[in-house]
Amino acid sequence: MPDTDDHQLYQRAVAVMPGGSTRSTLFVAPHPPYAVSGKGAEITDVNGHVVIDCNNNYTSLIHGHADPEILQIVSEVAAEGTAFGLPTRYEVEMAETLRARTDGIEQWRFCNSGTEAVMMLIRAARAYTGRDVIVRFAGSYHGTYDAVVSPQAQGVPAAVSETIVEVPQGDIDAVEQALIHHRGRVAAVLIDLMPNRAGLVPARVDDVARLADLTREHGALLAVDEVITFRLEHGGLHTRYGLNPDLISLGKVIGGGFAVGAIGGRAEILSSFSPLSDGAVAWGGTFSANPVTMAAGLAALRRFSPSAVRELNDRGEALRTRLRDNGVDANGSGSLIRLIDDNPRALWWKLYEAGVLTGTNGLLALSTAMTDEHLDAIGDAVITVRNQMSD
Repeated sequence: MPDTDDHQLYQRAVAVMPGGSTRSTLFVAPHPPYAVSGKGAEITDVNGHVVIDCNNNYTSLIHGHADPEILQIVSEVAAEGTAFGLPTRYEVEMAETLRARTDGIEQWRFCNSGTEAVMMLIRAARAYTGRDVIVRFAGSYHGTYDAVVSPQAQGVPAAVSETIVEVPQGDIDAVEQALIHHRGRVAAVLIDLMPNRAGLVPARVDDVARLADLTREHGALLAVDEVITFRLEHGGLHTRYGLNPDLISLGKVIGGGFAVGAIGGRAEILSSFSPLSDGAVAWGGTFSANPVTMAAGLAALRRFSPSAVRELNDRGEALRTRLRDNGVDANGSGSLIRLIDDNPRALWWKLYEAGVLTGTNGLLALSTAMTDEHLDAIGDAVITVRNQMSD
C-alpha cells in the first residue's frame, strides 16, 4: 500500500539514509515534504498540497516541470538508446551550441553535475599551469569537492588547506596579497560573479576588471563558476562584465532537467584532456554527455533565446522591485531573487504553507512556465508572510 503522507515516507527514509536525506540543500527541519508530481510552474506533494515552484530544482528547470517539447525529444532520443560506450552527435552539437552562445569559448567537456564540473575545472587549471594553489572567495558555493568547501569542514584532509587560499568575499586586495604571497604557485582564482550562498549580490564591475588584470599579471587562470548564473544572460553572466574567462563551469539549465555539468575554456588549456597528446589527463564518466541529457539540454537552450532571457529577467526585476517597495529585503538580478531573513526556516515553511516553494535559504528562481498570475501570487505570498513575521 503506498504511503499516504510525508511523515510515513520520512520514517522509512531515516531507517535507510542518514537523517532521511540525500541532498543537504533540500533538508528543512523537522523534515521536508515529498514531491509527487510537477507540471509547468507547479508541484504537488504527497499530501496533495500544490505550490508554485520558485525553487525549480535549485535554478535548473528553466522551463518548469514536464515541458512537453523537452519530454517529446527525450522520448524520441531515449527510444534509440539512453547511453553508449561511444560518443554521439548530441555532445558535438551541445559543444558547438555553447561555443556560439558564449561568444567563442573555444572547447568544452561534459560531466554529470556542477560539483563535478568544478572538480574538472580545477584539474584543468592545475594540469595546464603546473601549479597547485587555488584562490577562492569565502561564502561562495562551488559544490562539495574538498577543495571548494571550508578547510574546517568535517572530512576535509588538513593537507587540502596547503593548496587552497580562501579570501573574504569581494576582497580583491586580499586576492592580490595571496597572488604575491604564493607567487608562481597559484593555478587559478575561482569566482562566482553573483554567489547565492553569499547573498546573491552581484560582483562590482571594477572589482572584476581588476581581478582579470591581476590573474594575467601573475600568470594564474581566471575561472568563473556559472553553474547558477548562466541563465542571467544568453552567453552567461560573465558577458555582462565583458569578461573572457580562461575557464568556466556550467550545469543546471544546460541539461534541460537532467543531470549535467560542463567546463569550457581556451583550447590550449583544455588540451590537457586530449587523448591525442602524451600524458593526457584521464577523465571519464559513465553517463557524461549521454544523448538524453544532451538532447534535452539543446532543446532547453534553443527555447531560452536572447529575447526569452530578457523577458524572464524583466519579470524577475519587476517582482524584486515590487517586493522591495513593500519592505522585503531582496537581492539578486534578473530571474534570480534572494530573500534575506534572519529566520530562513520559518520563512520557508510559512511560504510553503502559503503555496510557494523557495530554496531553503530564501532563493527564488523563476521559470518561463510562470504566468503573470503565478508571479502575482508569489509576490502576494512573500509580502504577506514577511508582514506576518515582522508583526
